[in-house]
Amino acid sequence: MEYHRPVLLKESVDGLNIKPDGVYVDVTFGGGGHSKEILSRLGPEGKLIAFDQDADALENSIDDERFVLVNQNFRYLRRFLRFHGYTEVDGILADLGVSSHQFDEASRGFSIRFDGKLDMRMDTSKSLSAYEVVNTYEEKHLASIFKQYGELRQAPGMARTIVSKRKESPIETTEQLKEVLQRFLPKHRENKILAQLYQAIRIEVNEELEVLKAFLMQTTQVLKEGGRLSVISYHSLEDRLVKRYMRDGLFEGQPERDLYGRVEVPFKRVGKFIIPSEEEIEGNNRARSAILRVAEKI
Repeated sequence: MEYHRPVLLKESVDGLNIKPDGVYVDVTFGGGGHSKEILSRLGPEGKLIAFDQDADALENSIDDERFVLVNQNFRYLRRFLRFHGYTEVDGILADLGVSSHQFDEASRGFSIRFDGKLDMRMDTSKSLSAYEVVNTYEEKHLASIFKQYGELRQAPGMARTIVSKRKESPIETTEQLKEVLQRFLPKHRENKILAQLYQAIRIEVNEELEVLKAFLMQTTQVLKEGGRLSVISYHSLEDRLVKRYMRDGLFEGQPERDLYGRVEVPFKRVGKFIIPSEEEIEGNNRARSAILRVAEKI
């Protein structure tokens, strides 16, 4: 089984505007698809540093002296680049979201297609899993997560039902969670609502939005002037953060203006956002919600 089929492969790597002797970073290595494409465009003096917190991804490491794979979360981008001797790089690529492998591995609990333990940890060494979120979080906290991260209108009712049911016995598997919430899952919308619910729990377990913010703020510190940032997002919460940071260098509020009314921002946009072609979506259903944005450090 293919570990992960890279989305918007050519477009995202094209966005980096690769120089053969440049230093590049792939912060979401996964199956190595984007990394291999970057390496194919680098000369003998080029360098690629890749990050992936999932130990399973290490099995896909590439045997190439120009390549280094760091088994860490990309929230530590700057720290581990410095550890490997780099303070500045020419380009950074991020393919956010869950890899095909994580979705297809039932035991990881990411997919609505399989019955598996409530886990959803991208880094399996971490203690907080979906089980703890579902079985220990207070009702108000659960409702907030479902509403904020899953954009679920019935978040309060779902949270109340979970808290009530778990008093009888712990909710241990994805199938049990689905049964508990059955009355909120009309047949014609069941998969969509479950996907939103899983997204909400997964974001909480992996602190995905906090991690993304920490990563984006470091890109302005490590990219050289003229360096490129190429980011693929899969839902509006991620894309909003990426879009705003590329535009304003902020996640909320407005950038400050100087005495002449000019705004100082760290990036300039490169082209318009890109979405996958119908042909790509047909061959890889997981590409359907992808959106690519590229920016250049000023």
